[in-house]
Amino acid sequence: MNNTTPTSVELVARAEALRSQLWEDAPEVDRTRRLTDRNFAAMRDAQLMQLFTPRRFGGLAADMRTYFEVTAALGRGCSSSAWVAGVLNAGNWMVAQFPEEAQREVWGADPLATSCSILQPTGEAEIVDGGIKLNGKWGYSSGSNHCDWAIVAYPSPNAVKPEMMLALVPMSDVEVEDTWFVTGMRGTGSNTIVARDLFVPDHRVLPLMPMFRGDNLDAPDAVHRTALAGVLPVSLMGSQIGAAEAALEFVIEKAPKRQITASTYSVQAQSVGFQVDLAEAATTIKAARLIGQQAADVLDEHAGQSHLPDETIRSGLRMDMAWAVKRANEGVDRLVTAHGTSAFGEFSPLQRIWRDTGIATRHAAFNIRISQEIYAKALLGLNPYEISFLV
Repeated sequence: MNNTTPTSVELVARAEALRSQLWEDAPEVDRTRRLTDRNFAAMRDAQLMQLFTPRRFGGLAADMRTYFEVTAALGRGCSSSAWVAGVLNAGNWMVAQFPEEAQREVWGADPLATSCSILQPTGEAEIVDGGIKLNGKWGYSSGSNHCDWAIVAYPSPNAVKPEMMLALVPMSDVEVEDTWFVTGMRGTGSNTIVARDLFVPDHRVLPLMPMFRGDNLDAPDAVHRTALAGVLPVSLMGSQIGAAEAALEFVIEKAPKRQITASTYSVQAQSVGFQVDLAEAATTIKAARLIGQQAADVLDEHAGQSHLPDETIRSGLRMDMAWAVKRANEGVDRLVTAHGTSAFGEFSPLQRIWRDTGIATRHAAFNIRISQEIYAKALLGLNPYEISFLV
């Protein structure tokens, strides 16, 4: 690894170069419910887990557009691998919001260290001398099989100032319960992290809401001036759009070789009905990509100006990204129907992509109804925070 910071184009090319390996390992990732060691190592060694690590610790502090393009490229090979890359980079983005002492603990000895994060406040803490004593269980911890640190949420035990807090803890100090048994995105390792009477020093404790309010606008690297509500959906969106694009390529490749049963068409490619489905799916997926790119660009533009977008823009971005993931899923669904029943054979990558996008589009970050309510309230001059803190 040289000391020259790679360009966005180079990073996307590195992700594209891993596609065939990720695609080859994807069935095993799905079957074993975890990334293969070689997939994770390949992404790490290509610096694709350092996208949001601060430059002063040897990271890349890349922009949001690069982040989106890299995860989309990885998603064309394996959506679970891309999801984990997105989540762990987002975790590192959050670590960069902690005090300098905490950042040095994470990256001082290991610039390649990664972090997962869980914002559901299912833990509890007791204030003790020099920090807190933490107990709790945090489910859906994507990337827990491969990360070095975890950021977990808990309600502040300070009754005078109630707020949601975050604790940064080494994975060596917690347990991971194998609880992620689902039909899609099986390889993300979204298991349950358990802490029992764990001491967390004050410098590894942080309130959550300042990350949404723009309190980070003086961060040294531009990308760390983005609001967390923008980072979170981008972290997951690229993997799904990339997966949909992979499904499209697969169906196009097979169309000149597959016949349509009980019809006079010797191959699918001759059928006007198939052509219409293909064109509709391709356009839907392309629209999802364009919306995703635009959302990332808007976040970069404001971060570069050290400016927090207003509530209407932020609410619109959440809506846009939920819409993009929903459209990617719809595109996959149309492709599976056009391809035919064999798409659901266990030998077919389409059934895996169909399951993956079906699960991902139902993630809380992409709840389309909640996103619509938030955006509509902002457009009407009402309070979107009545619906969710993810604005």
